[in-house]
Amino acid sequence: MVDLEELKGKFLNTEFASRDLQLEADNLIAAATASGESRPEFVDTAHESFQATPAYLCSISSGRHLPVDFPSLGGIPMDGGKAVERFAPVKAGVPLTVKAHLHEIYDKKGRSGRMIFIVVRTELFDADNAHLANIDSRLVVREKPDS
Repeated sequence: MVDLEELKGKFLNTEFASRDLQLEADNLIAAATASGESRPEFVDTAHESFQATPAYLCSISSGRHLPVDFPSLGGIPMDGGKAVERFAPVKAGVPLTVKAHLHEIYDKKGRSGRMIFIVVRTELFDADNAHLANIDSRLVVREKPDS
């Protein structure tokens, strides 16, 4: 059985990946229109608040899903969903820094056994180091039952 307290002590809130990025307006428009978005701030580059949709932000990653030395938990991994928290518009053409760390590790017990939840928080910063957004990605691992 995985010791969650040990994992938390070793991995929580330690940046494990970082990269620079710049969003392209054409990609933001294509993603917005493909998802049915029609508001001008998401589809019109001439709009004063033109920016990435929250759904587009979910596609941004640091390049790694977990720290290099994170142990295999065994079991069956599943995507547990994404959540976006925006503090300011994320605009095309602006140099961004993407940083990732493990934000939470917790478990729940259910009928099928223990499920371990790992929340990877990806943070977006602009060139002035203003915090623009958090993207939380949940990985759920259904632990293999002891045989």
